[in-house]
Amino acid sequence: MHAYVYSNRNVYLSLCPARAWYQAAQRFTGDIGSKLYGVSGHCVMIGFADLLPMTDGDLATMTFLQDVVDIMLGYIVKSFDRSTKVIDFQYPNELLQMNNWELSDEPETLDDVLVNCRATLEYAVKTAHPRYFNQLSTGLDMVGLAADWLTSTANTNIFTVVLLPFCSLGGAISNMYAMLLARFKMFPEVKERGMASLPRLAAFTSEHSHFSIKKGAAALGIGTESVICVKVDERGKMIPSDLERRIVDAKQRGLVPFFVSATAGTTVYGAFDPLIAIADICRKHGVWMHVDGAWGGSLLMSRKHRWKLNGVERANSMTWNPHKMMSVPLQCSALLVREEGLMQKCNQMQASYLFQEDKQYDVSYDTGDKAIQCGRHVDIFKLWLMWRAKGTVGFEAQIDKCLELSEYLYDKIKDREGYEMVFNGKPQHTNVCFWYLPPAIRCMEDGEERRRRLHKVAPIIKARMMEYGTTMVSYQPQGNKVNFFRMVISNPAATFEDINFLIEEIERLGQDL
Repeated sequence: MHAYVYSNRNVYLSLCPARAWYQAAQRFTGDIGSKLYGVSGHCVMIGFADLLPMTDGDLATMTFLQDVVDIMLGYIVKSFDRSTKVIDFQYPNELLQMNNWELSDEPETLDDVLVNCRATLEYAVKTAHPRYFNQLSTGLDMVGLAADWLTSTANTNIFTVVLLPFCSLGGAISNMYAMLLARFKMFPEVKERGMASLPRLAAFTSEHSHFSIKKGAAALGIGTESVICVKVDERGKMIPSDLERRIVDAKQRGLVPFFVSATAGTTVYGAFDPLIAIADICRKHGVWMHVDGAWGGSLLMSRKHRWKLNGVERANSMTWNPHKMMSVPLQCSALLVREEGLMQKCNQMQASYLFQEDKQYDVSYDTGDKAIQCGRHVDIFKLWLMWRAKGTVGFEAQIDKCLELSEYLYDKIKDREGYEMVFNGKPQHTNVCFWYLPPAIRCMEDGEERRRRLHKVAPIIKARMMEYGTTMVSYQPQGNKVNFFRMVISNPAATFEDINFLIEEIERLGQDL
């Protein structure tokens, strides 16, 4: 740990590796460090006010940031070490007592700040750990991480080319943007006159779709009651005949169908809606077709699996989250829109203090007026740099490997004693949904008591996983089904051995239930 000392407005280091760091500082600063090193006199711990842009703050800044980098690098290496815990779980009230999280009027020293940095990572979930399977976004890509550091260092915005000409969104926001565009396309007057000028609208999505569809309807003033849920089959796929029946019924009730959101990779089952049939229905009834491909859209990178999205090319819009299956660091999302210029017409306000028409470059590169939000991080740079480093074939190999691991898990447990699949057949995505039945439940007759006891199994095992820190897998109920495990694999660090470990760990932690 570096100690920060301050003397006569000059900064130096009182630590063993100081001379090596001083020599590095000479290379980076053109020997400015020489007048900062080895100063004698009365010393006090320094703080934020002694860093750049303070005069002569170069060496203190470089030393502080090097310490932060050392903390992060140690965390990264530890995250990939299978002998370490996925999480050092502490209850929130315990964390509050273990560390000083209070904000004060007076500034803390940089050493205190570093203590906070270490504590933050010490108790964070290691989402890069090869045995972390809890969420759709897992893993840590080194090139993506480097891109994230670069964009934070540049601290640019994306609304004009003077700053950077890229656009990225969150997955839930992308879905809301799609609904916004669909409404504007059918009723452009809504932009100025509002919802009062429109008839009552109707949007359609499957029972297993993401909650952001209803949230978007609420945010746009359309209302959650105007979102009509379409039935799904036993695999969680939207039933096209039910979609058309509900569109016809909505018309008969005086509603105006304007938006259908199909899903390519549902959150729980990983189901892919039949996009070709849905596209036919949307065209027949003149309804905007959106595909929420936040989870499954990246399968387009795989020649082996892209057929699951056949028909997506007919959609009016599509949500895509590279921060999920492609392991781009959070967040990195995109909304792909078929009609060029529609986002501009829908959202632009032509603020003269940002989007001047007489700039010295082609102002069509100023993308900021397409979006509602103005200040945004340059998240798309992470995807671009990773794509440069991996190539399309690199992403394809990563995605194919994750799908292979999910099929391996399915094959291992489908006929294994103590396991029961939530639905039959191989998973379409990396979602593998199953119940683990402890020995005490296996011989029970199917009934309410068995369901009641089985409902408690997954939460208890998950809690034990977190307390031991060995692995993490998500669980949830779905419809009338009691809690089951939903295993998702998007971590490129995972191996067949990690899948075997997961199975054995579930059995070890749940055998006494």
